Amino acid sequence: MRKAFFFLATAFALASCDFVISTPEGMEIPAAGPSDKVVVYQGYTSAYNTSTLIPNWVAYELTEEETHGEVDREDKMFSMDSNFSGRQARREDYSKSGWTKGHMAPAKDMAWSDDAMDETFFFMNVCPQDETLNAKDWNYLEKQVRKWAREYGKVWVVSGPIIGSNKYGTIGEDNVVVPDAFFKAVMVSQGALYSAIAFVMGNDSQRYYLANCAMTVNELEKLTGMDFYPALPDTIEELVEDAYDLSMWGIKEK
Repeated sequence: MRKAFFFLATAFALASCDFVISTPEGMEIPAAGPSDKVVVYQGYTSAYNTSTLIPNWVAYELTEEETHGEVDREDKMFSMDSNFSGRQARREDYSKSGWTKGHMAPAKDMAWSDDAMDETFFFMNVCPQDETLNAKDWNYLEKQVRKWAREYGKVWVVSGPIIGSNKYGTIGEDNVVVPDAFFKAVMVSQGALYSAIAFVMGNDSQRYYLANCAMTVNELEKLTGMDFYPALPDTIEELVEDAYDLSMWGIKEK
């Protein structure tokens, strides 16, 4: 287990001056990639890929207050976003495919607004996901994210697919790509103190204990080729992303 580098920004070693981090808007947004078609919704931002017909990533900030939302997902239906001009997946692509429609930003995390929850059912936020993973270990990780938001006041979350070798192929007439795995990166702060952790789970029915699928954000960046949390100053970003402490996240080692 790697120990997290919690650090005080105002005491960061730039000897000639104080170094204070303010929290910018969009802290959760990864660096843009060439295939990202970025769409901003009320509760999340999606980098949709019009070739794979799944998002490259979905990012959002979740506050402690938002975790107490009471909007019910009953009667919500998956749909295309009529305001998006590019190619999108369709409900028919998933029909009888054997894969569930897996949220990257959970509907429950948008329970603070009926409209925000509606938007989580757009295919810009959906990937083909194993039914057992969706209902169990991925769902458990989503619950932990809400727990961390309550504990630390807010979390910055990025979730998405790892296509890998595309061993599961595609589904539907539109050839929606089925990912090999999924990732989730989470960062929290306590004032000027920051810490981050990442997780990867295979797109299958195996058990994924958080202690076993945890990794540093830097390790996730190497795996995905993405740049997470670029809004942090580079030197600080490297420290935050190069370590994690399971005990700080309340995760027991297996």
